Amino acid sequence: MHLSDPKQQQTPRGRFAWREGGNPEGQPLIMIHGWPESSYCWEHVAAHLKPGFRIIAPDLRGLGDSERTPEVEPYRKQEMAQDVISLLDTLGIGDFQLVGHDWGGIVAQEVALAEPQRVRRMVIMNIAIINNLKGNQEVIEKVRSGSGAAYWYQHFMQTPGLPEAMIPGAEKTWLGHFLRTWSDEPFPQDAFDEYLRTFRTPGTAGTSSNFYRTFPDDARRWATTAAHRWPMPSMYIYGNKDRVIIPEYLNHIEECFESLRVEQVEAGHFLQEEQPALVAGYLNDFLKAD
Repeated sequence: MHLSDPKQQQTPRGRFAWREGGNPEGQPLIMIHGWPESSYCWEHVAAHLKPGFRIIAPDLRGLGDSERTPEVEPYRKQEMAQDVISLLDTLGIGDFQLVGHDWGGIVAQEVALAEPQRVRRMVIMNIAIINNLKGNQEVIEKVRSGSGAAYWYQHFMQTPGLPEAMIPGAEKTWLGHFLRTWSDEPFPQDAFDEYLRTFRTPGTAGTSSNFYRTFPDDARRWATTAAHRWPMPSMYIYGNKDRVIIPEYLNHIEECFESLRVEQVEAGHFLQEEQPALVAGYLNDFLKAD
């Protein structure tokens, strides 16, 4: 199956774009992208998914073809989860299965915190588990013991005004640094072209940086979730060559779930584009299409 071109939907929380694929009467499968991508990141995975799913892949606020809200506060991940929930409510979606990568994996977890009764199964890919305070602290200690050079871009984007001044006009170089140097595999040209198109939307340098500018607020919220255990069956898929989401993120995650399956893929951070068939194979085995 393949995903549609972006559709536009006005919701009570704003205007959001989304792609759809599969069986319109099938099991809703919500797939949430991360930074600096868009809903197109699931195109190559969708081509390998088994029939029976109705894929709904939203563009998060500030990326893809969704609205560019300039203020920082709407990019708190709890708020972004409400964006997704509002879109699903507007589309008439009840319960669903949920997949999220990178920041989309954080938003997915916030969706599952807000509406656990609607999330049948959850898959998180290459991002922290927000209630894994022990493992995440070990990541911080590991990073502080080294140079932390891999995380330079996060500090850059958190600096007021700097991305807005330096990224416009240099989007191809900016995206190329991450999408083409974080992987040992060639990055799909069609995906790169699509992200470049949307990243050239006026205001994106700032709105995409807002994903990182809210991190202190997000972290304070996550610090309150240590006692939480995810009740829905869950799977964590990990690109084991990731330079930013390091292996310590896996420490203690079993303690955070009632039921968890962990799978590794020979890939870097953007595993859904580097190894789409392998990722789809794990999703086909874990998710329910009937």
